[in-house]
Amino acid sequence: MFVPGASKGTGEPFRNRAGEHRSADIPPAVPIRPSGLADWWPLLEQLGIAYHELQAVETRGRLAGVPFQRELAVSGLIDEDDLYRTLARALGVGFVPEIRPASLIMRQHHCLAALRRIGGVGNAAAIDNDGQTLLLIAPERIDIAAMRAYLRRHPRIARHIRIVPPSVLRSAVQRLARRSLSRIAIQDLFDRMPEFSARFVLVPWQGAVLGAFAVALFASLALWPVPSLLALHVLLSLFFLSCVMLRVIVAGAMRGQRPSPPLKAVRTDEMPVYTVLVALYKEAEVVPDLLVALGRLVWPRSKLEIKLVCESDDHETLQALRAQKLRSYIEIIEVPPEGPRTKPKALSYALPMTTGELLVLYDAEDRPHPFQLVQAWQRFRESGEELACLQAPLLISNRRESWLSSMFAFEYSALFNGLLPWLGRNRLTMPLGGTSNHFRRSVLECVGGWDPYNVTEDADLGLRLHRLGYQTDTITFPTYEDAPATAGVWLPQRTRWFKGWAQTWLVHMRDVGALWRDLGSHSFLATQVLTAGMLLSVLANSVFVVTVLGLALHWALHGTLLYHSRALLLLDAINLLFGYGAFLALGWWTLRNTERPRLWKLALLTPAYWLLLSIAGWRAIWHLYRRPHLWEKTPHRPNRPRSAGPVPRKRRGASNVPVGSPSARMPKSQTALETAGDRG
Repeated sequence: MFVPGASKGTGEPFRNRAGEHRSADIPPAVPIRPSGLADWWPLLEQLGIAYHELQAVETRGRLAGVPFQRELAVSGLIDEDDLYRTLARALGVGFVPEIRPASLIMRQHHCLAALRRIGGVGNAAAIDNDGQTLLLIAPERIDIAAMRAYLRRHPRIARHIRIVPPSVLRSAVQRLARRSLSRIAIQDLFDRMPEFSARFVLVPWQGAVLGAFAVALFASLALWPVPSLLALHVLLSLFFLSCVMLRVIVAGAMRGQRPSPPLKAVRTDEMPVYTVLVALYKEAEVVPDLLVALGRLVWPRSKLEIKLVCESDDHETLQALRAQKLRSYIEIIEVPPEGPRTKPKALSYALPMTTGELLVLYDAEDRPHPFQLVQAWQRFRESGEELACLQAPLLISNRRESWLSSMFAFEYSALFNGLLPWLGRNRLTMPLGGTSNHFRRSVLECVGGWDPYNVTEDADLGLRLHRLGYQTDTITFPTYEDAPATAGVWLPQRTRWFKGWAQTWLVHMRDVGALWRDLGSHSFLATQVLTAGMLLSVLANSVFVVTVLGLALHWALHGTLLYHSRALLLLDAINLLFGYGAFLALGWWTLRNTERPRLWKLALLTPAYWLLLSIAGWRAIWHLYRRPHLWEKTPHRPNRPRSAGPVPRKRRGASNVPVGSPSARMPKSQTALETAGDRG
């Protein structure tokens, strides 16, 4: 940014009124030393802020290793507009409260570079309404005394300088860069790594093979119905039993689980900048709950950036966000309605505007454990650079709302407390969950980020990371969320998941040999089971159930079955028995002891739940053909207090409250983090 002694920034050269070319970056005059409380106190005293509160800010900044000004900006003690208006008055320069993006003199690549700058955009050249060239400065760590001295020595330059609030300048630059950001979000992965993009559902050879298989299948069923049915059932049984075997292996390994190690004492000055990304669409009702949940995260606020990513035409959600009193580290990002209207497209739009060394993704309804960021950071710090992502477990807090949410919670328990940790420990391909993924941002960008055309971008990204030589693992501090409680909400969500698994499998099977070489034999086989195997198993379930019921009814009515019919009945009954049994066994090992006595109820509900899974699977195949990139939105409701919830929730109606500090008690070993929060 432009302050005396600052390094070269991103401003464009501009022409002054005499026609002379000048740079938007003025050469340094004196060494820069960010001003502390002593320099800021004469300015802040005018605003009525108590000195002892500013001393607390200075202490937090010193512990976090950041300048006083940055800690002051996130403290909530002063409005950003008031702070920079007062600074402009003290320096004797003009103040600009609003900026028209079109008035900025910046090229697109300079806009992108400015948005990625740690500490903010800093400075930019602009043209005012009178055609006057101005230098807009949004100083993040200014040396007040040096700046005053510089302006006294250069009065002509001072007449062209304007102070602007950092959020105002950043917002203007962001709007100016919309075209480039949209291009990156929609095209970047396809341009850089077209072999990993789901923009096209099938490549030619895949279409030819699937078409030939479909023709051969129907022809065989017409010409040789009995042998064809037997062969089809055997083929489906192989995929079905592969999923059974995976669940049995994981269930057997559950006995050797060890508790996660406790958090270690940390120094806040060692903690990096952490980015929190939240994609919201039609989520106006859950905005207050979301802000409270994010406010409980334990992390120094001066090293935290929260990006709330919304569609620009989602006016209700945007209005709900702007009705809140948001701190300076929270930014609303508006995504233009271009290209596929998917969550990964929105995340890809926001990614170039993040600066954190680490990045985590949450959904709008999530309530993450307050210390989840700390645990993830410590794991990253203790691991090698090959560890690219950590998945936090997702726990369902409304498990008793309906039979469907109860089964959903049981399924999630098996997945996040059983299958994914086992895959991580054995360094196998891990299909990520759609939320609570913690990344090294540099690695995320290196592998191309999220695929905007894949409707289960999480599973695809986990596989792509592994193919490119990185590892994924799990942590133990959970994120709480609500499961769909009705079939009308559950079915579109599960359809989207199955469709995305099919997309992911088709994308990565375009070159089978390359996939084998990239993954190795064990991960290759695990990938087949976790993508194609899981989808085919739910499709096969409906075939097995219809066959068993039909043959059983025929037996009951006629008292006899032909040999091949008896073979089909036995095969399919065994498949169903082992399939449901493995599903229940893995889930049982992941349940808490207090929940295990209810297993008999879950066992009775399992056939009905699997039937719904089959319906979602067949619906996904149809959607893959007709609407491959359609994102079916899962609606969410404001959280209501439940016995399974992680922490007491905010009372309804408590709006206009700034995001506050974690309410959980700090462990004694974590006293260095006591300055991480700010009270709302």
